[in-house]
Amino acid sequence: MVSTMLRVHKKKLLVQRKPFRRFLNKMEKTPAVGIDKMTAAIDKEVWQEIECLTCANCCKKMTPTFTPKDLKRISAHFNQTEEEFKIKWLKKGRDGDWTNKTQPCQFLNLKDNKCSIYSVRPEDCAGFPHLKKKKFELYAHVHKQNIDYCPATLSMVEKLIGRVEALKIVV
Repeated sequence: MVSTMLRVHKKKLLVQRKPFRRFLNKMEKTPAVGIDKMTAAIDKEVWQEIECLTCANCCKKMTPTFTPKDLKRISAHFNQTEEEFKIKWLKKGRDGDWTNKTQPCQFLNLKDNKCSIYSVRPEDCAGFPHLKKKKFELYAHVHKQNIDYCPATLSMVEKLIGRVEALKIVV
């Protein structure tokens, strides 16, 4: 199932990446009327089709940004100081953000694609892939990145394009 889902994702991405990114650019500048409600409805549909644990591409190919709250919570989970946690697991990017030193994520169990720190995981992970965030235009840039890695994001954008185009035909 994993390889099939990711193969389908890669195939779709090859064909649809540019038009999907164009659509997201357009929605970022001029969001369609009702896009936030459409996205919330599509979110429910997407999660009936996609099971994250069969993929875990986000944990394998991306890294979360660790906020100060994340650092405090997760380091306490390991009975470490924030500094000890950073030294052991993280690196500081040019932008000043703390991210994982390694990929896949050091907390991902590759046998079952489960997170070993799920109950205290970073906010970035808890919210990923940010499909139903209000004010779609503020997250369009995130979706442009995530379509490359996340079958759920790709599916959401595909469905959203269909709905927005259908509305234009009716209007």
